[in-house]
Amino acid sequence: MIKVCHIDDLPEKSAKVIMVHDTPVAVFNVRGTIFAWDNRCPHRGASLGDGHITSKTVQCKFHLWEFDIKKECAMENETIKLKSFPIEIRKGEIFLDI
Repeated sequence: MIKVCHIDDLPEKSAKVIMVHDTPVAVFNVRGTIFAWDNRCPHRGASLGDGHITSKTVQCKFHLWEFDIKKECAMENETIKLKSFPIEIRKGEIFLDI
């Protein structure tokens, strides 16, 4: 498990990008739910952590692809899946399991 940050350091509708080995990982806070995805958009590799975050989607800022937070896939094509990583919260600290 890798410590990401304290939950208070990840405000609502925000993301934090960290590098784990050679993998960029975006950790998001959406409506109090913390989740983590491979930070590379499957379309062209742009940063998802820099995208527009709503209560239901994350939108890549470069080509505007949208990804469903719950389904972890592209809104327009559910066969395009995102790689996600387990998160654990202990005493307010966010940990990533990769």
